[in-house]
Amino acid sequence: MELAGKTAIITGASSGIGKAIAQELDAAGMNLVLTARSQDKLDQLAASLKNAKVLAAAITDPDVPQKLVDFAITTFGQLDVVINNAGAMTVGSIEEVDIEAICQMVRLNVESVYRLAYIALRHFKQAGSGFLINTSSIAGLKTSAKTGAYSGTKFAVEAFTDALRMELAGTGVKVAAIAPGTVDTGLYDHWEQDSKNWVMTGGALHPQDIARCVRFVLEQPDHVLIPRMLAVPINQPV
Repeated sequence: MELAGKTAIITGASSGIGKAIAQELDAAGMNLVLTARSQDKLDQLAASLKNAKVLAAAITDPDVPQKLVDFAITTFGQLDVVINNAGAMTVGSIEEVDIEAICQMVRLNVESVYRLAYIALRHFKQAGSGFLINTSSIAGLKTSAKTGAYSGTKFAVEAFTDALRMELAGTGVKVAAIAPGTVDTGLYDHWEQDSKNWVMTGGALHPQDIARCVRFVLEQPDHVLIPRMLAVPINQPV
């Protein structure tokens, strides 16, 4: 896909991987619709980009996905790419884990991904083109102790993405997942030190590393699809 002049929605765009993706796609000449909960962070990011608009909202609100698609089309006249990136990571032992936090993570990591995907893909099918990328994780391919609930959400994203890919074969619409290993986004700042040391054992990627992966997947020729890209630190032992 030639990215210049195309329009993308990016969820979870105010920081971390989402922010880096916004900067990378802006450099490629795309029009951007940025969404996250923080109006201030989104405004600061948009001000540094060439052609970005902001819609601050909680992506777990069932009405927000349709609002995002409508906003992109109204603002830029088209919608070509959706980056389903917003997510959270809650982990812990059976005795310690906060069940309510786990359920909120499921709403964000799974339900909101499904809602935006289906709404965007209906538009893409009518248009005969479009690209959906879901942010997954290495935890969507393998598990470890105390991360079962989080891994479950990312396994769901992996299965959902691949099923959509098969359903949409031959329609001109592409679907892919990006699965990062450890990325230094501040996601682990609230972890206990022993757990943080373990996850950082092999070092960490930078958000910009994942942003480059997204751009690489998007810029493949029309006859090529990379349905999953796994990117990990070179020394990650998991």
